Amino acid sequence: MRLPLSTSPGPIGVFDSGYGGLTILSKMREFLPQYDYLYLGDNARSPYGSRSFEVVYEFTLQAVEKLFEMGCHLVILACNTASAKALRTIQMNNLPLLDANRRVLGVIRPTVETIGAITHSRHVGVLATAGTIKSESYPLEIKKLYPDIMVTGKACPMWVPLVENGEADAVGADYFVEKYITELIGQDDRIDTVILGCTHYPLLLPKIKTYMPDSIQIVSQGELVANSLKDYLRRHSDMDAKCTKNGTCRYLTTEAEDKFAESAARFLNEEIKVERISLE
Repeated sequence: MRLPLSTSPGPIGVFDSGYGGLTILSKMREFLPQYDYLYLGDNARSPYGSRSFEVVYEFTLQAVEKLFEMGCHLVILACNTASAKALRTIQMNNLPLLDANRRVLGVIRPTVETIGAITHSRHVGVLATAGTIKSESYPLEIKKLYPDIMVTGKACPMWVPLVENGEADAVGADYFVEKYITELIGQDDRIDTVILGCTHYPLLLPKIKTYMPDSIQIVSQGELVANSLKDYLRRHSDMDAKCTKNGTCRYLTTEAEDKFAESAARFLNEEIKVERISLE
């Protein structure tokens, strides 16, 4: 039997399958430092990119429920795969049953909303995990807002492993960075804007900029999502009142604490304390 959820104000929940969401969290804390945050990385079961829709939905729902139980009224899915494969179902089917007053938001919509003002050729590329590309979430969301924009996606299956294994700056990463960018542009040479559709990819940004033609604008998600959250809380004062504001941040992982802390340092450039939890 499920216990009633607390109605007391709580932190903003931030969920990712692993470490990538830390790039989103970092910008949230920069833009909205007064809020409390609770970050949860499902590192024991990552990556999500190659998993089925059903499994990603199941895992994401478990994480959302855990964050709700821990006092969060607002949860950000700082993971493109979870946003693509689980967000809509959770919003439509699960929130009314869990608590209709709580909210779960993703990272795809805030990214898409900016594209129309950036691209001039109306040809946009998306570099993302295989799961996000297969979901076609970016083309579908872009078409809703900008029917005239042509979207071309390219899966980059090696980029997340490179980042999570600390090889983002290694010479060996150049081959795979150049390979996927060349293949994307080969599919459509009129692309003038490329979305980095995975929260891990900012750590590869120096190499991405090296191989991306100067004529192409690179769109990273951190600032876009942070600005979107800031606007959301401004427009929803009822939700803002449910978010505590002591400037704190807690980190949870489903993997070993020391492993998470060591890897997280590459994303945050600071030492953190980590707590291990189970979602199953």
